[in-house]
Amino acid sequence: MDVFAEYQTKLRTPAQAVRVVKSGDWVDYTTNMCFPTLLDAALAARRDELKDVKIRGNLIFSPIQVAECDPSREHFFYNTWHCSAYERKLCDRGLCNFIPMIFRNVVPYYRHFLTVNVAMMCVPPMDKHGYFNLSCAAGVARGILEKADVVILEVNEHLPRIYGGFDESIHISEVDFVVEGEHTPLLQFPIARPTEEDVKIAEQIVPQISSGATLQLGIGGMPNVVGSLLAQSDLKDLGMHTELCGDAYYELFRSGKLTNAHCAIHRNKGMTGIVFGSQSLYDWVDENPGVVVAPLEYVNAPETIARIDNMISINSCIAVDLYGQICAESAGLRQISGTGGQLDYLTGAAMSRGGKAFICMTSSFIDKAGVRRSRILPHFGGDIVTDPRSQAYYIVTEYGAVNLAGRSTWERAEMLVSIAHPDFREKLIAAAEQQKIWRRSNR
Repeated sequence: MDVFAEYQTKLRTPAQAVRVVKSGDWVDYTTNMCFPTLLDAALAARRDELKDVKIRGNLIFSPIQVAECDPSREHFFYNTWHCSAYERKLCDRGLCNFIPMIFRNVVPYYRHFLTVNVAMMCVPPMDKHGYFNLSCAAGVARGILEKADVVILEVNEHLPRIYGGFDESIHISEVDFVVEGEHTPLLQFPIARPTEEDVKIAEQIVPQISSGATLQLGIGGMPNVVGSLLAQSDLKDLGMHTELCGDAYYELFRSGKLTNAHCAIHRNKGMTGIVFGSQSLYDWVDENPGVVVAPLEYVNAPETIARIDNMISINSCIAVDLYGQICAESAGLRQISGTGGQLDYLTGAAMSRGGKAFICMTSSFIDKAGVRRSRILPHFGGDIVTDPRSQAYYIVTEYGAVNLAGRSTWERAEMLVSIAHPDFREKLIAAAEQQKIWRRSNR
């Protein structure tokens, strides 16, 4: 059959398409800009007809109607692999549950352990060959769609087409239903203006990066700000190998720093799995041969990362304790974000010849009551450990950078106190002494 004729046979309204969802089903929305807004609204409209429909999403930024319409969670039960700021608020309201994961394992989890009755996501319009590009969600989408009993695609005219290494598209013959409709322009996430602390943190990192290095910049404001400041450095011929392509890479490209000339496994091309940022970023990645997407089970695999010489990983965290345990996803038991690919890149960058893995944070923060709190803690008491102390390498604050690799507990305590905010150093020393991880000669 002609692909456009086949497209017409599968075209439905959103309301018609979601009729396939039954009580008790597992439904998947994939991730970020590919969240199917029209299908979500249509499914929410069926609330009173359905019971116990479980939905998975991932880094979704706009209102999720199936969660908002059902505060009892009797009809729809929403879950996320990684909290956006919006999903964090859903968690706070008891309308979202977190699914622990390491990003490289997400699709293998689906493949081996999970059920997907219906998968639905947004895609750019079909091309003349009958293929839909998986766009900003290509890092995970193909594996989820393959596991689904029913695949519904929602055409979003604003999504960029991003070229792929593999698994970046799906053919009309593999799709059950297609829906169309108008969409608002894509949400935008420009880089925040750097604070004085951000600049000082960047100044700790830049001297440890050489020209020709390949960068992974994790999710969150801090890595993006550090990346944008790298664009103002004297470095050149940098590369991109990352789970998330954000605006910092576009800034590096605009400054002439990002060439990917020395990346051994995809020379002259920057590789990523998911994309979100400003409209300028979406325009840059659209049909750009210099940017390719691939599944995160490949992009984030430590053995893949390790093949890239001078791999530099820059991520952020919420807190570190004196043992070197790193929390990047919770405040106590309150879920803030997720593990994502941080542990993937800590592992892979450390295996890379010349590679380095940096975890960045401000040394302190001001809480809602106006009280300054230390991000370096004596020990965790309920905080989720994202990275074990056995895989802690460079920890960076505005007061310095220390490498914990191979260091004993007393050495770690000494190093971390040295980069803590001065207001908290004496208290941390006292705690370290009580915990028997402090040498008196350190003073």
